[in-house]
Amino acid sequence: MAGRGNHTDGEKLCCSICLDVLKEPTTIPCGHNYCLGCIRRCWDEEQSRGTSSCPQCRQSFTPRPSLAENRLLAQLVEELKQSGVHAAPEAGPEDVACDFCSARKLKAVRSCLTCLASYCEQHLQAHHQAAPFRKHRLAEPSRQLQENLCSLHDEPVRAFCRTDRQCICFLCSLDQHKGHDVVCAAAERAERQRELELCSGNIQQTIREREEDLKLLQQELEATNRSADTAVTSAEKIFSLLILHIQNKSSDLKQQIRNQQEYEVSRVRRLQTRLEQEITELKKRDAELKQLSVTEDHVQFLRKFSPPPQSSPGKRSHDSCRLNLHRLLDYLHIEKASSESVNILTEIFSQHSLKVTLTQAKAEKKTRAEFLRHSQKIYLDPKTAHQNLTVESNTWVGYLTDGKPEKTEDCVQILSDCRMTGRCYWEVEVGGRVSVALLYNSPVTSGFGGDEQSWSLEACGFLYLFRHDGALTVISGPPPSTVGVYLDHSAGALCFYHVSKSMTLLHRVETCFSQPLYAGLGLHRGTWAEMQ
Repeated sequence: MAGRGNHTDGEKLCCSICLDVLKEPTTIPCGHNYCLGCIRRCWDEEQSRGTSSCPQCRQSFTPRPSLAENRLLAQLVEELKQSGVHAAPEAGPEDVACDFCSARKLKAVRSCLTCLASYCEQHLQAHHQAAPFRKHRLAEPSRQLQENLCSLHDEPVRAFCRTDRQCICFLCSLDQHKGHDVVCAAAERAERQRELELCSGNIQQTIREREEDLKLLQQELEATNRSADTAVTSAEKIFSLLILHIQNKSSDLKQQIRNQQEYEVSRVRRLQTRLEQEITELKKRDAELKQLSVTEDHVQFLRKFSPPPQSSPGKRSHDSCRLNLHRLLDYLHIEKASSESVNILTEIFSQHSLKVTLTQAKAEKKTRAEFLRHSQKIYLDPKTAHQNLTVESNTWVGYLTDGKPEKTEDCVQILSDCRMTGRCYWEVEVGGRVSVALLYNSPVTSGFGGDEQSWSLEACGFLYLFRHDGALTVISGPPPSTVGVYLDHSAGALCFYHVSKSMTLLHRVETCFSQPLYAGLGLHRGTWAEMQ
C-alpha cells in the first residue's frame, strides 16, 4: 500500500502540461498546479487574445496573474525525489499500455504469458510479491498476447499438434485433434530451438562466406579503381607529351615556313626594286628618244642616237638584268605530310588494345664509322615476298600497285634470305611509310611487332612507331630517310638509329634472344625500301 500511495502522490505532483514531475511548482488562482516555465509559455502563446486561462478548467484571468514558486509544493516534490519515486510514464502510441490502469493508461513494463496481460510497474508488484504469481512467465511487453488464446475455446494455447503442425489449447486436443501427435508447446519449442540454432549456424556461416565474397569484391573494386586511375594518369601523360611534341613540331614547321617566306619575299622584293629601277631608266631613255625623234638637226640626231646591240629592246633589257625568277614556294607537300601524320595518329589511338608510350629520340655518342665495322650485307628473299611486291637485285623492294589488278593490302612483308647472330649492322633507305623488323620465324600473321616473336620500327611522317608484343611506343625524331639497325645477339641488344651526318638513337631493346633472327621489311602502298 505504501508503494501505491507513493505512486499516487507522484501522479498528483505531475504537471498536466509536460506530464512530468513539477519543476519550480506554482499555483494559479483557480488552484491548479503547473511548472512555472510551462504555464508561462502557455500564457505567452495566448497573449494575442488578451486573456490567460487554465489549461485544465479553462477559467480565464484578466489581467494576467503574476506567478511565484509554491515553496510548499517545491518541498514536497524534493521529498518525493529523495524517496526515489517518480511519476510513471504514460503509454504513447507506440507503447504497450497496462491492461489494469483505468483512467490514465501507463506504459507496460512486462507482459505475463500465463495471464496473457500486460502490466505497468505498479500493477506488476503482485507478480513479484504474491506466491501464486511467482511461477508465471514474464516477458517483454507484447501486443500479440491475444493470439495466444484459442479462437474456438478462449483457452490459453499451450500445446502443439505435430500432425496438423499448429498450436492448440487443451480442449482442442480432446476434440478436433483427438488421437493426433500432441505435445506441450515447451517440448516442441525445445526441439524447434535446436533446429533454429542449426539454421542460425548455417546462416552465420553463409554470412561469413558472403562477407569474404564482399571483401574480395571490395578488393576487386579497389584494384579496378587503381588500375583505371593509373590508366587515366598514363593516358594524360601520353597525350600531354604528344600534344607538347605536336606543338613543338608545329612551331618548328611554322618557323621554317616563315623563314622560307622571309627569304623568298626578300628575294622577290630585290628583284622588284631592280625591275622598277630598270623601268625608270627605260622610261627616261624612251622620253629622250621621243625628243630626239622630232629634232630637225640631222647631225645632232646621228651623234646622240646609237642603235642597241640587239633588235628587241625588251629582250635586251631582260638579258641585261639577267633575271632568274623562281617559282613561288609550293606548300602542298607540307600540307600532305601534316595530313598523313594526323591519319597515322588517328590510326594509332583507335587501337585501344595497344599499350601506348611516347619517347624522344636521343643523340648517339658513337659515330657511323664505328657501327660500319660490324656492317653486314643483307639480301632479301623473293620467295617470302608478298605477290604485290616488286624485288630488284635482292636489295630493293617496292609496293607499287599501279596497273595491278590484284586486291591490295594495307601492309605487306618480305624477309631476308638468312638469319643473323653475333654482332651485325645494316642500313635501310626508306621511301615512305616502311617498317624495319627483326623476327624469329615467318610468316607474321599478326603483323611485325604484334607478338613476342618480333620487333618492328615503322617510319612514318614526323614519327617513328616501335611495336613489340602488341605494345606501341611513339617516338619523336627527325624525318626518316635512312634507318640503321644494330644487333648484338649474345648481349640481347637491338638498336634502331636515324642515320645522317650524326647517329640519332630512336629506340633500344634489351632482352634475351633465344633464336637467330630474320630481318624483315613491311611496306604500305606506294612505298619502297632498299637494303644498303
